[in-house]
Amino acid sequence: MGCVRKRGNSWNAQVRISGWISFTKTFQTKLDAKQWTVNLEKELKSKPIPEKKIKNLKLKDLFNKYKSEILPQLKSHKIVSYKLNFLSRIWLGEIKVVNLTKGHLEQFCKDRKLVVKDGTIKSELMLVKRIFRLASYRWNYGIPFDAFHGIELPSPHKPRTRRASEEELSILISYAKKQRNKYISTIIQFAVETGMRRSEILKLKWNDVNLDTGIASLYVTKNGDDRHIPLTKTAIQLLSNLKQTSEFVFPISANCLRLAWERCRNKSNIKGLRFHDLRHEAVSRFFEMGLSVPEVALISGHKDVRQLFRYTHLKPENLIAKYSQIF
Repeated sequence: MGCVRKRGNSWNAQVRISGWISFTKTFQTKLDAKQWTVNLEKELKSKPIPEKKIKNLKLKDLFNKYKSEILPQLKSHKIVSYKLNFLSRIWLGEIKVVNLTKGHLEQFCKDRKLVVKDGTIKSELMLVKRIFRLASYRWNYGIPFDAFHGIELPSPHKPRTRRASEEELSILISYAKKQRNKYISTIIQFAVETGMRRSEILKLKWNDVNLDTGIASLYVTKNGDDRHIPLTKTAIQLLSNLKQTSEFVFPISANCLRLAWERCRNKSNIKGLRFHDLRHEAVSRFFEMGLSVPEVALISGHKDVRQLFRYTHLKPENLIAKYSQIF
């Protein structure tokens, strides 16, 4: 049952339903307090009795449960684990689930906006929302409300349009050849020729490559599907020049490649270029070569054409060159 009491200049509303914890909230007006009790009673009665109570449950407890039960199944577990560790350490992780409000989430957005971009804030909020709903619908915690209702999510990042010029690639490769690790320059060139992700390049094994047919096979990719990529003549030549000293085509760690890339980029004095931009460059080049959307999607692995176009940044001067061939 719900009841409303006046306390000082405010109104205290309380709802008690068998099987649920007691819920209380303070309002400025009696009408708002009564409306809240009616709505909450209706929502509680429409849901099954929870198996687990949330009286002392904190958000960081939900984050830890998600890390142990759900995270091992995800391919992006390292990134998500980093986010959850951060969310658990800050003040948001200490908030009790029963006390979480829209105001807390809005304050979180304001705090993060001073440090990171809107796309990162949205990603973190969506992660918390996903865990919040899992707690209610899969783990059967007694969470009768949605603190995310009505909250305005930040706008996502604007799609990157950065492409690597021929001059930039030439300079990068020249510095990469001076690196102690002999694979760096080949990896950079191979990325531009194939459009593979960094993780896909580093997981590629010699058993997955057929230089006679010119096909490289990728397994357990980001979108869950296997992919068979036709290699360009340059890509085949790059692989042919390598010695097979390991089961992996490029036997180096992701951290080693990251550090080497940063060294090459810094020495080249190239600004704003990420390794992943090489994938953008490759996809754009595929279209400029005249390949169709299905053909490029076969190579890149994109299922959604809209996502594919986010990686496509054609150069007007290349289209002008095509004009001259047509007219």
